[in-house]
Amino acid sequence: MRGSLDGGGGAVMTYYPPHYDPWAPPPPPPRRKRGLGTLLSVLGLVVLLALGFVAWDLGRGSLSPGSTSSPLERGLRGEQTSSSTLDVAGVAEKVEPGLVDVYATLGYSGQQAAGTGMVLTGDGQVLTNNHVVAGATSIKVTDVDTGRTYRAEVMGYSRSRDVALLRLRNASGLGTVTTGDSSAVSVGDPVVGLGNAGGDGGEPSVSPGKVTALNQSITATDESTGSSEQLTGLIQVDANIQSGDSGGALADADGKVIGMNTAASTGYQFGQSGRTAGVSGFAIPIDDALTLARQIAAGQGSDTIHIGPSAFLGVSVSDAGGSGALVRQVVSGGPADNVGLRAGDVITGLDGRAVGSATELTAVMDTLHPGDHVTVTWLDQAGQQHGATAALVEGPVG
Repeated sequence: MRGSLDGGGGAVMTYYPPHYDPWAPPPPPPRRKRGLGTLLSVLGLVVLLALGFVAWDLGRGSLSPGSTSSPLERGLRGEQTSSSTLDVAGVAEKVEPGLVDVYATLGYSGQQAAGTGMVLTGDGQVLTNNHVVAGATSIKVTDVDTGRTYRAEVMGYSRSRDVALLRLRNASGLGTVTTGDSSAVSVGDPVVGLGNAGGDGGEPSVSPGKVTALNQSITATDESTGSSEQLTGLIQVDANIQSGDSGGALADADGKVIGMNTAASTGYQFGQSGRTAGVSGFAIPIDDALTLARQIAAGQGSDTIHIGPSAFLGVSVSDAGGSGALVRQVVSGGPADNVGLRAGDVITGLDGRAVGSATELTAVMDTLHPGDHVTVTWLDQAGQQHGATAALVEGPVG
């Protein structure tokens, strides 16, 4: 997945998300990096769409909330940035009690991915990136401070803003992060990124740096499908956010969270000069993330906010050149299979709305819920049109 940066002198970059290094219980399955790229969507689609797929490499697309910082050894403490007397150890001490490691079992493959989350309430509401849990059929969360592990469910998510809110089961008395005012952030401010870099758990990685730009936009495009999403208003930092840091904290010098780590680049070229820059990280401003989290917690769904379990149609799709969503695979016994959809068909409509691409199909699915009965229209490989009513079921997280 590639990403273009808008609002930064026309620079075009390839982004490397701080996505997840999937972990695996013994016997360990192949490790996979997780990120925002193609996504195993809520559609039940196992969709390969930008911003949410479950199988990325550290060298593919990315999302990121705000600033990132230059990488340090995992667990390193007490470093100072060259531009300030930032007390990295002091910041980490304030933030760590509110961090959790997030582990998601992906789809129906049993493969696993790891990321980070921030505890907002003592009874277990946790903020993270949507791409951390997208495609998950089960989620476990480990409290960094106590080492206790909880089962988690997704209260809701915004795919287009890459924000998800989790609820930990039977949690109480948890440490929480202290949030700051991201609208007061300025270029040059020192920051510290904390998260589950590498997906190994344990003491969080700590990465100090500084804010290099504000109000940045990233367009994440899935090279295999052409579908894309754009994140706007991001904080850019000169740090190396790593795989597994997604959903983690970007904190200021006072230990207050000003952003949620979401994406990073490992290098890029500017314009025609060929000058190579170093690592850039991106974070979602915490004010924006909290606004969405509050809406989710209040059960206020919208066209861009999905509340509760994800609906599942049971197809994997890609773009069909503007004519619809091309069905690549159909889950046996799923809703799509039950109404006669087959690989090679092209979905052109869902729930009374036209579908011109895989991205559009995902957007419609995000407004639906398990138990909904929806009309599906499609063209078979011979060009004949079909229509049927499908009963959606609960599936992997969007």
